[in-house]
Amino acid sequence: MNKRKYVYPLLIIIVTIGFYYFEGYVDNQKSYSTKENGDSSELGFFYLPTSTTGAVVVHNNYTLSYSEKHEQAEWVAYELKREHVSSNDFKRPYFEEDKKVKSMSADWRNYKKSGYDKGHLCPAADRRYTYDAFEETFLTSNISPQNHEFNSGVWNHLEQKIRYWAKVYDGVYVVTGGVLTDDLPTIGYEHVSVPKYFYKVVLDKSSSNPKMVAFLVPHQDTKKPLEKFVVAVDKLEKLTGIDFFTALDDKIEDRLEASSMAKEWKF
Repeated sequence: MNKRKYVYPLLIIIVTIGFYYFEGYVDNQKSYSTKENGDSSELGFFYLPTSTTGAVVVHNNYTLSYSEKHEQAEWVAYELKREHVSSNDFKRPYFEEDKKVKSMSADWRNYKKSGYDKGHLCPAADRRYTYDAFEETFLTSNISPQNHEFNSGVWNHLEQKIRYWAKVYDGVYVVTGGVLTDDLPTIGYEHVSVPKYFYKVVLDKSSSNPKMVAFLVPHQDTKKPLEKFVVAVDKLEKLTGIDFFTALDDKIEDRLEASSMAKEWKF
């Protein structure tokens, strides 16, 4: 019997599997290198927050820190440039698990019949400049359970306001997520946490006098104006344990994070 007939196919299989795991290793090393350096400028991302989980994942159009305990990102960070704001009308793709998350992100079926929306953290509407960028927002690492009235109401209003600022200030940096604590209710068989609050931190560094604004919004339907949810970044850092925009000069960071600065933004 010719042993080569079986050896060659076996070698091909082994080499293929080896490349697959090597590629995954390189991706993970790139992600963790980004976390350690606090900056992923080569990929177009800057001023990344600290990660409390160590599970930082770099995608082409946003970066996130995944919490396996809560089965969602503790934060998603991205730059929203003026030219990113687009009216392209792409067909919505299906949600998929994030293969870059080592522990695998939550299955979208956890949301089925839960009564909650699959709420985007990096909004799909912020990534309409190409279909690939748009599609990338439909990973389950980029969603959190959101009440429909909240998702389509005050949260949507805030997302629209940030797109407006991106055009006015020629680009902003955004960090967003749910406040993840130990006392949260969950949905689905993987126990996806339902945050009681969601936050956004927005940095405008387009001028010599940068400014920052942060929002802490209760997870409920509300008609209150956005200004009512502005808080000092220091407050968010105490709630989340996350240090935002660590790449800023310390003096600038301390000044920006100590006050709410709402008056400096065009509401």
